[in-house]
Amino acid sequence: MIGKIGAVVLDTADPVGLARFYSELLGLEILHQDGGWIEIGRPGSRGPVLGFQHAPDHQPPRWPDPNYPQQFHLDIQIEGDIEEAEKQVLALGATKLGDGEGTFRVYADPSGHPFCLCWG
Repeated sequence: MIGKIGAVVLDTADPVGLARFYSELLGLEILHQDGGWIEIGRPGSRGPVLGFQHAPDHQPPRWPDPNYPQQFHLDIQIEGDIEEAEKQVLALGATKLGDGEGTFRVYADPSGHPFCLCWG
């Protein structure tokens, strides 16, 4: 092993808003904020953090349009009911992009990054 994931970083025009979105979605705390850089995670954890980097010219992906590729996505594993989870992410500011294929549904975060709610 050469290394391990330290952070998954998302470019965004609004790092504060996007950090709040994922903080609420995942139950994580803001651990560090420095100008246009914010990290969220679990305090005291040695695991990777989710980072948000200010990118004033960020062009969001347009799933599934290959001319505007998704660049990355997160699979968020849920334990409970997908209908309830969907209501919660939409209330946080997500946009539904598709129904998926039986064990996942596709959404966009407030900056346009795709993510999936997965179950089963």
